[in-house]
Amino acid sequence: MRFGLAGDIVRLRMARHDRGERGRWRHVPAALLAAAFLFPLVFMVTGSLRKAGLPPPRTPELVPAQVDLENYRRAFELVDLARYTLNSVLVVALAVPLTLLVASWAGFAMARLPRRPAGALVALSLVSLMVPVTALLVPRFAVFRALGLTDTYVPLVAPALIGMSPFYVLLFYWSFRRVPAELYEASRLEGLSPIAVWWRVAMPLVRPVTVAVAVLAAVFTWSNFLDPLVYLFDEDKFTLPLGLRSLAQLDRQNLPLLLAGAVTATAPVVVAFLYVQRFFLQEHRTRAGR
Repeated sequence: MRFGLAGDIVRLRMARHDRGERGRWRHVPAALLAAAFLFPLVFMVTGSLRKAGLPPPRTPELVPAQVDLENYRRAFELVDLARYTLNSVLVVALAVPLTLLVASWAGFAMARLPRRPAGALVALSLVSLMVPVTALLVPRFAVFRALGLTDTYVPLVAPALIGMSPFYVLLFYWSFRRVPAELYEASRLEGLSPIAVWWRVAMPLVRPVTVAVAVLAAVFTWSNFLDPLVYLFDEDKFTLPLGLRSLAQLDRQNLPLLLAGAVTATAPVVVAFLYVQRFFLQEHRTRAGR
């Protein structure tokens, strides 16, 4: 009996050790993938610290031989990057909440429909995802010009009024479908309105999806170059991607200067991603603890 119990303990410890070893190796592909995406960012930062006018290095370098921060000052002197950054922040601040509101409403409504109508809407959403954005560029421009809304931020925010992308609506739809139907029925019996069920019952249960959609919508809006290029004419209203284009047109050969502008445009997105990552880690630990 004593030897059998000792053998079980040894086998249990060996099994835990094997699981720990497999868990370590499981993170290797993710680390390699993260390094592949991190390398261009490192090259961009180090390239922006090179002395102005120098040609690109022949081999990758982690730290330039001569670190020079003059490129950042010159970038803000040549182009009003501060104003363009504030303009981009304004557009993101308007578009992201509207996207979350409309996409979650649409996804919740689809999740509460019977299976056949919901399936038809899902199929329609998938078909609309296949339509190229450029195919709608001319009709959209004609509509906004007829309404007198060109050279304003309305065309940049307008896609948020339809959820910005059917993909975001489908993300909310699939998340709301995973919520037990008994919760919806109990809420209805308690006398809650559909809006109250959406806000008090459904949305708290899909917080990770809400954060993910917010990040995706913010990154897309922040990096959107085509719509501002088509609809904005006043330089004071330019967003940051148009500011980078103006910087590139001033001196195409000064690579460190261009990289300094790129770092300025990329840094807010990276900081926001690192901040949101903490939320995902906390959510994962909470579920693991359960």
